[in-house]
Amino acid sequence: MTVRIPESPGLRDLGVANWLVCKVIALRQHVPRAHLFTTLGQHRRLMWSWLPFGGVLMRGGKLPNRDTELVILRVGHLRDSQYELQHHRRMGRAVGLDDATQALIFEGPGADGLTGRQRVLLTAVDELVTTRTLSDATWTELATHLDRPRLIEFVMLTSQYDALAATLSALRVPLDFDE
Repeated sequence: MTVRIPESPGLRDLGVANWLVCKVIALRQHVPRAHLFTTLGQHRRLMWSWLPFGGVLMRGGKLPNRDTELVILRVGHLRDSQYELQHHRRMGRAVGLDDATQALIFEGPGADGLTGRQRVLLTAVDELVTTRTLSDATWTELATHLDRPRLIEFVMLTSQYDALAATLSALRVPLDFDE
């Protein structure tokens, strides 16, 4: 697979601020380059508008981290986004989604061993990713687990990671880890 955007841009391509951010992110992720960020960083304004939005959805929102990672893992699985899965399998483990739980997430909402909440979240992710909306029945079930701000956040989180999977695929962003 040939990347479509240079995967290792320098200071001239990124600008000082984006170059520094990319270096810090790579250090925190323990990778030589954080390819998503060095790719998006080549559109300087876009990266700076996306970072806070993505940050709020990933760790600054109202959903518990376990729910956030469950959603991201399911979207990554449905979209076969190896980049998302590579990062978020690790992040999921860090918030208590062990390999066995992740296997259930990948199996889907019908998997034995899921909690009722997990089953509803997965059902809603599947529906939103495949139909681009939620049925009244799914919305009603989801609303028994999430309040209004969390419902909004759930839809935005799912949609953001679906869009990110498309971006990663279309731009052919290389993986960060050699596994």
